[in-house]
Amino acid sequence: MANSYKFKGVALATTAETSLIASASNETIIIKSIRVTNNTSNTPTLSLDVLDSSTSTEFTILKTQSLTANTSVELLTVPLVLEKSDILKATVSSTDSIHIGISYLNIT
Repeated sequence: MANSYKFKGVALATTAETSLIASASNETIIIKSIRVTNNTSNTPTLSLDVLDSSTSTEFTILKTQSLTANTSVELLTVPLVLEKSDILKATVSSTDSIHIGISYLNIT
């Protein structure tokens, strides 16, 4: 079993639900931090969902978090676990420029 710490950055500028990070069928991901930066003077909202592949069900983790203009915010206060084949997804209310930084532990 190997453990490695990683970072993934995602730039969003679409209102479509977007996959941020997915665990492979042979790994677990423990997300320590999700840092979101609103790069505009607007105030869009952000929602996060996890697709739990073991039940084929999507669960809301964060619902319509308002993003203050030109600021950053940390979304997690506790770690978020993605089991094998789970997917973390984001939806933004407008096509504003949102950057998401995810720090996580990958366990294979």
